[in-house]
Amino acid sequence: MYLSNALYSRKAETYSPHTFARFVVLQPMTTFLLRRFLQALLALLIMSFLVFVGVYAIGNPVDILINPQSDQEEIARTIAALGLDKPLWQQYGIFLQNALTGNLGNSFVYGTPAVALVMQRMPATLELAVCAMLLASFVGIPLGLWAGLRPDSFAGRAIMGLSILGFSLPTFWVGLMLIMTFSVELGWLPSTGRGDTVNVLGMQLSIFAQDGWRHIVLPALNLALFKMSLIIRLTRAGTREALLQDYVKFARAKGLSSQRIVGVHVLKNILIPIVTVIGLETGSVIAFAVVSESIFAWPGMGKLLIESINMLDRPVIVAYLMLVVFMYVCINLIVDLLYCLLDPRVRVGEAQ
Repeated sequence: MYLSNALYSRKAETYSPHTFARFVVLQPMTTFLLRRFLQALLALLIMSFLVFVGVYAIGNPVDILINPQSDQEEIARTIAALGLDKPLWQQYGIFLQNALTGNLGNSFVYGTPAVALVMQRMPATLELAVCAMLLASFVGIPLGLWAGLRPDSFAGRAIMGLSILGFSLPTFWVGLMLIMTFSVELGWLPSTGRGDTVNVLGMQLSIFAQDGWRHIVLPALNLALFKMSLIIRLTRAGTREALLQDYVKFARAKGLSSQRIVGVHVLKNILIPIVTVIGLETGSVIAFAVVSESIFAWPGMGKLLIESINMLDRPVIVAYLMLVVFMYVCINLIVDLLYCLLDPRVRVGEAQ
């Protein structure tokens, strides 16, 4: 009897309420992460097939890479060296087999691994995208809150009018106007290039150099304008909707200050759609920074993509698109994890 009670007491101590609660929360989170990992692998596999077929079935790089005066033997030798003499399905199988080891092929033009070429340009694109989204977020959210709290004021109407302009004006035209105004007329900021860089953890970054900051201002502003307008309108709509909710009315009835109502009850509840949009738009900024990088001669991945398309450098194009898809998946996973921090209901749902 004593032994039975001791075993029961030990078992109850092992499976205490705190241990059970941790198990209930951690097990769904592990399942969630595993499910998202499998979804990411499936998305990468599907996108690899679409990208490979779309890129490798269009155009013939041999027409650009080989001298038109070359004889047929030299042309055949070059085609065999590039692996273009095999059927498309066999080329895709070789691509998948090499991709499992991190090899996405060698550049037709440079003769070096395509992943290495893209990774060399990635820090420039990432710092431009991060600066653009930080600018859009830190300016767009306060302006959207102001327009939502005071929709009938002159400032609120002006903010919404400017957001419409941000949606309407083409990115390339805005970039040219920024160059004409701040570089040509005023001479305040440089119009092209990246400026001085600093080595940080093996990456060359310009945001830690004063000259680099002067070079990144215009392209970041040009890239952030559309995203800023989107965040302004989304924040304003969420603020107007949150002000009509019962929890805001009860907070006012309790005598809470306006700053606390806006900062705790309004802003925290409208952050989930804003975080979703910021995450998705960060991926789109990384993927579609081609226009800004071309206008400002920013040496990023977008500029490399344009050069590769002109030369039909297929491995570089595929490597770029696959890395962009991978970053999209990672950003979406980070956004899903941020949901658990912003909204307790998500944690409860995962635990259930």
